[in-house]
Amino acid sequence: MLTTYRETKDDFRDQATLPDTIIWLDLLDPKEDERLLVERLTKIRVPSKEALSEIEASSRLISEHGVLYLSTPAVSKGEVENTDLSPVGFVLTQRLLVTVRYTELASFDSVVERVRADNALDSSIGIFAALLEAMVDRGADVLEHLGATIDKVSKSVFRGNQASPKHPSRSTARLRQVLTDIGVSGDHLAQARDALLGVGRLATFVGDSGQDLIPQTFHARFDSISKDVSLSDYETHLSDKVQFLLDAVLGYISIDQNDLFKVLTIVSVVGVPPTLLAGIWGMNFKNMPELSWTWGYPLSWLAIVLSAILPLIWFKRRGWF
Repeated sequence: MLTTYRETKDDFRDQATLPDTIIWLDLLDPKEDERLLVERLTKIRVPSKEALSEIEASSRLISEHGVLYLSTPAVSKGEVENTDLSPVGFVLTQRLLVTVRYTELASFDSVVERVRADNALDSSIGIFAALLEAMVDRGADVLEHLGATIDKVSKSVFRGNQASPKHPSRSTARLRQVLTDIGVSGDHLAQARDALLGVGRLATFVGDSGQDLIPQTFHARFDSISKDVSLSDYETHLSDKVQFLLDAVLGYISIDQNDLFKVLTIVSVVGVPPTLLAGIWGMNFKNMPELSWTWGYPLSWLAIVLSAILPLIWFKRRGWF
């Protein structure tokens, strides 16, 4: 879908050049004919999705003949739990901004509302700066939400009873759910980190490489955007906390496994003496002195029971259970 802003009322699609009143062309999941139309009207190259998905810095940050070709991953629109990264591209000239994206982005929606309501956004550079600022704000919102989620998981790990000796299956399900929550938080945290680092690279590159393209009044603004990306320090703190929680939960799982093996060891050790005595007295030899004892049967039972109880008493005194 092709959307224009500050557009003329006349139909521009059949014209040879783009009207001067249009300063922003937004391509959302564009079709091939829309991409070719923009290239014909603007005389600039519109990158494909494959080109925008390149991870090399040399492919994401390009300056050619006074035109900047930029790309970065962005956090998609929607609840944080359902967000994903999607590539977004910017083609920036002094007069025109062309954006290419393949999903709805909350940061773009907020800037669209500002463009329609605020006449101060009357240049391609201004709209581009507003988009970067909105993407930083979106990244900050995601980090704030993740911070609250991680704190909630932390409380459930260290203030709740993760292990339930009476119901080991419930304990396993609880620990599995905690691991899932930690994994999801870590995944979204990585997405936010990639998005913020990408915006920081764009702001730095435009500020350094676009000296002739960017008016002097915007340099301080792009420097401010680069500093705002210092949210990555907070992201590093959250990432360390996620790793700490992961290690803690794995430690709980290891403790549960050790307790299980301890129980199995106690049961096996306690069962050895009675089994040995029962095996001895169960042998079918003709001359066994115990067979002629008057109290042989109850004494054998007493010996078997004591052989099971005495190891339990010893384990208890040792603090095994």
